[in-house]
Amino acid sequence: MSETETRSEKAHRELGWDPGHNPWLIALTVTLATFMEVLDTSVANVALPHIAGGLAAGQDESTWVLTSYLVSNAVVLPLSGWLSSVFGRKRFYMSCVALFTLSSFLCGIAPSLPFLIFVRVLQGAGGGGLQPSEQAILADTFPPAQRGMAFAVYGMAVVFAPALGPTVGGWITDNYSWRWIFFINIPVGVLSLLLTSRLVSDPPWLKGRKGAGVKIDYIGFALLALGLGSLQVILDKGEREDWFETHYITVLAIVSAVCLVAVYFWERRHHDPVVEVRLFSNRTFLMACIMLFMVGFVLYGTTVLLPQLSQTLMGYTAELAGLMLMPGGFAIIIMLPLVGYLLARWDARKLIAFGLTALAVAMFYMAYRFDLDVDFNTMMWARVFQASGLAFLFIPINTAAYAYLPREKNNAASGLINLARNIGGSVGISFVTTMLARRSQFHQSVLVAHASAFDPGFREAAHRAGQMLLQSGSVGGIQQAYGQLYGAIIRQAWMMSYLDNFWLLGVAAALLIPLSFLMRRPPRGTVASVH
Repeated sequence: MSETETRSEKAHRELGWDPGHNPWLIALTVTLATFMEVLDTSVANVALPHIAGGLAAGQDESTWVLTSYLVSNAVVLPLSGWLSSVFGRKRFYMSCVALFTLSSFLCGIAPSLPFLIFVRVLQGAGGGGLQPSEQAILADTFPPAQRGMAFAVYGMAVVFAPALGPTVGGWITDNYSWRWIFFINIPVGVLSLLLTSRLVSDPPWLKGRKGAGVKIDYIGFALLALGLGSLQVILDKGEREDWFETHYITVLAIVSAVCLVAVYFWERRHHDPVVEVRLFSNRTFLMACIMLFMVGFVLYGTTVLLPQLSQTLMGYTAELAGLMLMPGGFAIIIMLPLVGYLLARWDARKLIAFGLTALAVAMFYMAYRFDLDVDFNTMMWARVFQASGLAFLFIPINTAAYAYLPREKNNAASGLINLARNIGGSVGISFVTTMLARRSQFHQSVLVAHASAFDPGFREAAHRAGQMLLQSGSVGGIQQAYGQLYGAIIRQAWMMSYLDNFWLLGVAAALLIPLSFLMRRPPRGTVASVH
């Protein structure tokens, strides 16, 4: 143990609270449920066609299994800090684990689609409180000098689970039943409840406020629920419904914008707000939320792009596509403890700038190196490179976000931080999905303009293809040749649209680099003065 760590631990004890158990046991305990929740989200995405078939539902109807979860999850995320303060963080956290576990069982036995959607709403509400509560528990349990390593454990759950989910989900649904993607949560949830009841306790500054005459801000709650719920439906259904060409998407967009603007100004003036929007006046915290929004944007966006690219254009199975992503998850596991170690010794802002640079370079590499002949190893190592950059972002940004906040605000900060990352992920998925459709149409129109019998290059290519088909004994060689060339044009247009997405994600990461230096320099190895 270094001299710096000794001073930090002593200062942490002088705050008047001892968690009572080894902090690392507490970290592993609360990470268990979070990993379960994040893994279950990505597993459900893969199993959706199996769920639709098993419940005799249409593909469009079955997507509400995902949307219902995301809506309730988004509403609870920013409320988790307030709920923890009112009911007690340990009690709230255990209630969330219990609700998530029970609703997972109900999802597994669901006899119909409407029932499954209803219990997915309950599951999303339970899952929404897990990540913020865990992050706040870690922030309070560990002294500032050790928070980097503590957040490394947390980071393994929220970053590795989305990469592991498609592989696990594909294997379970192919070999067993989609119902088991929910049943596997039950033993994990029970174990988490037992360990949490024994190891986790609330700090005194939370116990002092619990139930202390807090008035419920009904207006703020209603505005927040309506605004975030509408936004999540828009992001999840927008591309499928052609965005603002659909009346109800336009209405939801107006409702969401009005409610979210209203809730910001309402909560700034409220004595006991359900969401601490005043935290955004802290420049470092605001920059951290913006960057975590972009971390979610890029992470979830590429987690959608790479499997789709490998399956639709390369002919990979879902399981093989998952295996291509998995080494990136292992790279994060390896890198996160290293980043936690470096964070105690280096300026967090420099680590963030390095991570953004590595992320941008990885995306540009994909944009310029990938083509229709790209092999498995090239895609896998590009993902590993990208994941290594993400590892240098997650821990430093989270640590910097808490550095200059009063300890009483850790719960509220955790809810907003996780909301920023999750909404960023939803926006990222919606963005890349829309861009794929739009850019593939653009590239197809450009390429088809040259697919004319009067174009010498196209005419020569069609002639060669026709001759090859005739020599192989095929009937109607020239017509088949035109069909093959058109198919090649479609594939090339889709490939170019994927490359456009990679390039835009790289630009977004590069533009964030200056923002890292707008943050205040977090203290290294010492307790921040405001604590």
